[in-house]
Amino acid sequence: MISGMASYGLTIPLGGVPLTDHQAVYREAAALGYKELWSAEVSGTDAFTPLALGAVWQPEMNLGTAIVPAFTRGPALVAMQAATIANLAPGRFTLGIGASSNVIVQQWNAIDFDLPFKKTRDVVRFVKDAMTGEKVSKEYDTFGIDGFKLANPPETPPKILVAALREQMLRMAGREADGAIINWLSAGDASRVVPEVGAGKTVVARIFVAPSEDVKTVRSMARYAIAAYLNVPVYAEFHKWLGRGNQLSGMWEAWAAGDRKAALSEIPDEVVDDLVVHGSPAECREKIEAFFAAGVDIAAVAIMPFGISELDGMRALAPNRGSSI
Repeated sequence: MISGMASYGLTIPLGGVPLTDHQAVYREAAALGYKELWSAEVSGTDAFTPLALGAVWQPEMNLGTAIVPAFTRGPALVAMQAATIANLAPGRFTLGIGASSNVIVQQWNAIDFDLPFKKTRDVVRFVKDAMTGEKVSKEYDTFGIDGFKLANPPETPPKILVAALREQMLRMAGREADGAIINWLSAGDASRVVPEVGAGKTVVARIFVAPSEDVKTVRSMARYAIAAYLNVPVYAEFHKWLGRGNQLSGMWEAWAAGDRKAALSEIPDEVVDDLVVHGSPAECREKIEAFFAAGVDIAAVAIMPFGISELDGMRALAPNRGSSI
């Protein structure tokens, strides 16, 4: 899967389409030039089930999770589920693991969000140990494993990527794993972030795309998504590090005061335009390819249904209709 060549991927499943109807979606995506299917896990489907279907329905497409939280499953279950997909799709599956956020881990799953850097690193280390098929009895910094042996180790272990924002996690992704997954940033930001991962490593960017020329509608709706993410502490610190502290200070202050309407209005247009790719399909493809120029290997396109359905957005952005990739 990880070849070093730039590739278009699609974030699945698509909203508005039942999971049971995604066989046709996957088939069409492949015909349109998408090479990868990347699942996300927030509050809808889990990360693995859509990929299990994709492994069977589209045996030529690469598969990946972006991401599986390190906290919300036991380490052995992460290894078992990853091994299952790796066995269904030999050589085509990449496991993306990340700390996630205090909202998803603590508020939604009632699990303490403690030591996210170390916990993510330890899950990566354990999964790599488990994939050997040898019995694992080992004390990691944040948990201990006593006698676990993966019953179905895949012949081709999955590649492992780490979801990363700032320097420490980006460098850990390059040191401990096969690369990084980056998120909620511009192509210009990517040119700063990618070198932190290190040479010879793979970088996947989740890119939020609204293929619409209705600028007013896109900016209005995108502000809701931006506010939902960038008020989460890990993302707030990320954007301060990227240099958007002054641009976003008004939003953070209004949000902290409980004034959600004011918070939305405080997000500058230029921040929306940085973080959400929008415009005509040709303009969107050009902006996506700027990420490749910045060193990104795989664009995991996430269609934002702002005036267009996710299915129609997938069709509009078809890589084989104008991309050089």
